[in-house]
Amino acid sequence: MRASRLISELLLLQTRGQMTARQLADELEVSVRTVYRDLDALGQAGVPVYAERGRHGAYQLVGGYRTRLTGLTDAEARALALSGLPDAAAELGLGTVLAAARLKLHAALPDDLRCRAAELSGRFLLDEPGWLREREQPAALAEVADAVWQRLRVRVSYRRWDGSGVERVLDPLGLVLKAGVWYLAARADGRVRTYRVARIGSLTVAGETFDPPADFDLGAYWRAWSADFERRLYPSHALVELSPAGRDLVPWYLGSAGARALRETGGDPDEHGWSRVLLPVEAEGPALGQLLRFGPELRVLDPPGLRRRVEEALVRMSELYD
Repeated sequence: MRASRLISELLLLQTRGQMTARQLADELEVSVRTVYRDLDALGQAGVPVYAERGRHGAYQLVGGYRTRLTGLTDAEARALALSGLPDAAAELGLGTVLAAARLKLHAALPDDLRCRAAELSGRFLLDEPGWLREREQPAALAEVADAVWQRLRVRVSYRRWDGSGVERVLDPLGLVLKAGVWYLAARADGRVRTYRVARIGSLTVAGETFDPPADFDLGAYWRAWSADFERRLYPSHALVELSPAGRDLVPWYLGSAGARALRETGGDPDEHGWSRVLLPVEAEGPALGQLLRFGPELRVLDPPGLRRRVEEALVRMSELYD
């Protein structure tokens, strides 16, 4: 651990030019006393560390000293895959490792490219969770991620969507972060399924490794699973008329499926701005609540049974306010 920290301190001074002992301590989450000992050790090892004394004193490397010691550890290589997702890296237990990996990459860059990289990092930010929902904090996420990385078979207790519990032996194949929610693609009983990581309770390593399917591709699997999930979520369609405000609400209420329906089935607006759209809807009761969310910005045309249920619901609602 100390050798890794000494390297980090050396590379911090190399990339940032000048830092106080307090800044180094805060960066590496150690005490200032530890930093003093480390910098003294670097000096004894022949690294030309110069200390500027005084109230605003700081440390720096003398004479443009540079090291090419930038080898990445195994954990740092994993973290680089999440370099654009610092929050996700932290959830996987790789936050400090990611910082070390980035530092080594910056140290390996020429001065002009390093400045350019720092400039660009201040202009782009990826905020992956969706609006109006809190990010899940799965208790077993770090353990699941480690099993995925090392191809370790695991035994888990899992809570299904209906609240029932089940025990599973899984071959964890890959993790997906979707709108702030972590999903695990895993093989169980010869079949690949998707599990919501937050629903995993206990997890124990079975003590053996596994070989993934030769033809498994996480990206292709997730696209196919997502399309099938969307079809199951919205098994029916309703022909509706939408006001201009109603059309704006469709992507908010129905997500990508609704936005696609607008593009593919939306008709031309009439003289009042209303247009017909074939919207995907959930089954029975959920479909009613789904459409009532639009309020006076949507009118159901077909199927007749759904139109009738909407009318009855509106009558009952009106009676509540008489």
